[in-house]
Amino acid sequence: MQFTKLKLTGFKSFVDPTEMEIQPGVTGVVGPNGCGKSNLVEALKWVMGETSAKQMRGSEMDDVIFSGSANRPARNIAEVSLALDNSDRSAPSQFNDAEDLEVLRKIVREKGSSYRVNAKEVRARDVHLLFADAASGARSTALVSQGQIGEVVQAKPTNRRKLLEEAAGISGLHSRRHEAELRLRGAETNLERLDDIMVTLEAQMQSLRKQVRQATRYRNLNDHIRKAEAIFFLIRWTDAEAELEKTRQILTEAERVVAETTGSTATASTEQAAAAGGLPALRESEAAAAAALQRLTLARESLEEEEERLDQARRDCETRLTQTLQDMERERTLATDAETAITRLNGEKTEIAAREEGQESAISEASEALSAARAETEESENI
Repeated sequence: MQFTKLKLTGFKSFVDPTEMEIQPGVTGVVGPNGCGKSNLVEALKWVMGETSAKQMRGSEMDDVIFSGSANRPARNIAEVSLALDNSDRSAPSQFNDAEDLEVLRKIVREKGSSYRVNAKEVRARDVHLLFADAASGARSTALVSQGQIGEVVQAKPTNRRKLLEEAAGISGLHSRRHEAELRLRGAETNLERLDDIMVTLEAQMQSLRKQVRQATRYRNLNDHIRKAEAIFFLIRWTDAEAELEKTRQILTEAERVVAETTGSTATASTEQAAAAGGLPALRESEAAAAAALQRLTLARESLEEEEERLDQARRDCETRLTQTLQDMERERTLATDAETAITRLNGEKTEIAAREEGQESAISEASEALSAARAETEESENI
């Protein structure tokens, strides 16, 4: 397979649809720094299945979409299409029906990317195998960047072997081998899980066998219970028949008693009708007696109320008499205390009068002493 054409739309700096023809021989791209030469190499890597945003010189995969400029708005979609010549029919079997293959990768901002081969949606793994069979790919050594020649010279034997395998075109076999090994490990894991499930199912089978035995025993016991219930209901039915016969005899006897009672009731009704004729006079007598009883009852209640009132008046008089005696005793005590106070006050009055007479002579003597003292003071001051 040979690369024939590369188409870019909205990828990094290629905002407008851009096509690059890859003719047989050597195709070169020449231009100053910053013109987008590295973007073409990254577009090749990206369309061949690159999943690392760092390899695309970005922090996330959405950075490959044109982010806008001063004169152009940002895009939300980026597409890269790579045309392949499959005239030698070296593509995988699922793509080997056509001579020309077009691998397209499309990314929508914040929704991820998708792959299509000849307008048919495929998996990323299918695209990786397609380019691995062609000894190429996003991480292939066929894409030689700056400094990689020195890395190949100084590489370890293992890395050199990988380079030779890709040059020999067997890297796709290694990819398929790796996928087969993953499937084999998955099958082994499933077998281990199947063994665990078989052990679990065996335990469940033992439990189900036990439940089957219990169910069989339950059916047998249920049959015995039904037979016993049938015998029990037959015995109850026989007893009910006998009880019904006894009840019928009792009913016959009760009907006879009812007939006799009905005759007696008729006779009693006749006697009641005869007695009802004398009821008016008796009712009048009863009414008169009731009226007299009512009058006597009212009179008795009035007398009882009067008696209660007199008892209450008597109790009030006794209470007042007791209070009056207590007041008289208290007044006598107060009169005695007043006489004692009067006597004491008279004595104090006499004593006060005697003291007043002595005070007048003392005042005179004190005045004379005060005059003499003043005179002596004045003489002392004059000297």
